[in-house]
Amino acid sequence: SVAPLLCAGITTWSPLRHWKVEKGDRVGVVGLGGLGHMAVKLAASLGAEVTVLSTSAAKEQDARRLGAHEFAHSTDKAAMKNLAGRFDLVVNTVSAPHDLDRLIGTLAVDGAMVLVGVPPEAARVTAGFLIGGRRSLGGSLIGGIAETQEVLDHCARHRIGADVEVIPIQEINEAYERMIKGDVRYRFVVDLSTL
Repeated sequence: SVAPLLCAGITTWSPLRHWKVEKGDRVGVVGLGGLGHMAVKLAASLGAEVTVLSTSAAKEQDARRLGAHEFAHSTDKAAMKNLAGRFDLVVNTVSAPHDLDRLIGTLAVDGAMVLVGVPPEAARVTAGFLIGGRRSLGGSLIGGIAETQEVLDHCARHRIGADVEVIPIQEINEAYERMIKGDVRYRFVVDLSTL
């Protein structure tokens, strides 16, 4: 289905293109949900070395299946310390409150973290973490028509699609409850023939 590919695909493709991700770049993807799973697929298809950072250790197998080379539990201080100064780009897909400073510390000199998730409250950022490595913190919204066509063409060439669960309309309330609990792999699509 093109619809879930467009929602998650263009949102994560746009920062990968703007920050010029190419073969050999080291990309961190924070969060493995509807946006994160596409960020992993797309970054890996560009030849990047991809690491997923997640609060859920249970998602490691999925991360690797989707194309991640490495996985780190983002609340594990030792794991995060090992990632210090590693990434050229971090695509942060998380929409829940979380510690940006810890993630900024994973950026290499001149690295950037781009936010595509929108947490419900303002985040605290220590300026010294950005200044010390000439790091950048940015944001990215969905791309335009040309970029949308570009991601569709790229996904067709590399046979990339969104991972979806097709549900009948009768299960919409259950799907909503599962979404609240984070139990989605990785997008719900309603089968309109069940209306």
